[in-house]
Amino acid sequence: MRHVPAASRRRPCVAVSIGSVKVGADAPIVVQSMTNTDTADVAATTAQVAELARAGSELVRVTVNTEESASAVPLIRERLAAQGVTVPLIGDFHFNGHRLLARYPACAEALDKYRINPGNVGRGKKKDEQFATIVEMACRHNKPVRIGVNWGSLDQELAARLMDENARLQQPRPAADVMHEAMILSALESAQRAEEIGLGHDHIILSVKMSGVQDLIAVYRKLAARCDYPLHLGLTEAGMGSKGIVASTAALAVLLQEGIGDTIRISLTPEPGGSRTQEVVVAQEILQVMGLRAFTPAVVACPGCGRTSSDYFQRLAQQIQGYLREQMPVWRGRYPGVETLTVAVMGCVVNGPGESKQANIGISLPGTGEIPVAPVYVDGEKTVTLKGERIAADFQQLVADYVERRYGIGG
Repeated sequence: MRHVPAASRRRPCVAVSIGSVKVGADAPIVVQSMTNTDTADVAATTAQVAELARAGSELVRVTVNTEESASAVPLIRERLAAQGVTVPLIGDFHFNGHRLLARYPACAEALDKYRINPGNVGRGKKKDEQFATIVEMACRHNKPVRIGVNWGSLDQELAARLMDENARLQQPRPAADVMHEAMILSALESAQRAEEIGLGHDHIILSVKMSGVQDLIAVYRKLAARCDYPLHLGLTEAGMGSKGIVASTAALAVLLQEGIGDTIRISLTPEPGGSRTQEVVVAQEILQVMGLRAFTPAVVACPGCGRTSSDYFQRLAQQIQGYLREQMPVWRGRYPGVETLTVAVMGCVVNGPGESKQANIGISLPGTGEIPVAPVYVDGEKTVTLKGERIAADFQQLVADYVERRYGIGG
């Protein structure tokens, strides 16, 4: 059936364990996301973490910025456990993480990883002291750390120093190159400092997030060549809707194709009232279409043209795709391998039979002026022709029967 070539061989790196999830080395590329609730609101945050986990987020990050949110973290962990949700929780710390982790050891213990931003952990001497406090807490509780450098909050002292040094060169480098180097040095020097304090080499993940596609690709390529830490990928401030999806996909696809990246997040701005789970779905789809992982059966459907004036095939494709995603929470445990299933829903005779034969199961619906019948192909062979008002229901049942037969016990 349809084969999706995988990307290039993954860049070698150490493995880091985050709760029960391994990142790096030979582990699959991990999908993660972040809540946008007030973490102090235990009920709302618990509900959103559970929603993200059920959508397929394998790590979930929560903001820990106040004493109330730090106090809430252990309660959130308890409520999730009561629901059977075991997804690892990451604490996102800025400015006051050293105080919160020290004052609230139950929070420090309940979290599975800490995220530190070197650009806002402190200034001058306080920067080193406060950074050391967070790392010491990570060592005490045996927690990994992501050192997450961000373009929008880059260490200004480091950036200014590199800019001054560059200006004194006989042939100064472009300013963008100097900023890229500042991002990389901020990450690498912070990692070195963390190891000097006592954090294990296998307890560190790095990220250098930027909001420009070409900048992101350039800086991760350079960082990947200079260390063996696992790398977290994400285009920061990607934006809303199609812009955010396209920009994130353009950046991450290039890096993933080159074997760079061990865990990813798609930082989409949700529509007002929209579900946070969209970023999880987009991350999964990027990895799946690149042949790196499989999360849910893929639906192949044509875009439509003048031969398909009816929207019937569009509605059927949407219905089947929704049906497959809805079934996955149950199917994932009951039918091992079902995530590799491909289903074709085609709109006319031009490419319909061919694409249907390439899928595990496919239907070729009649286009404008074509005979009102819909042949169904299973594993490349035509098996039945559907007619009448129940084509959609009949085809959905054929898909369900195929899943049971192919992936069920003895399948």
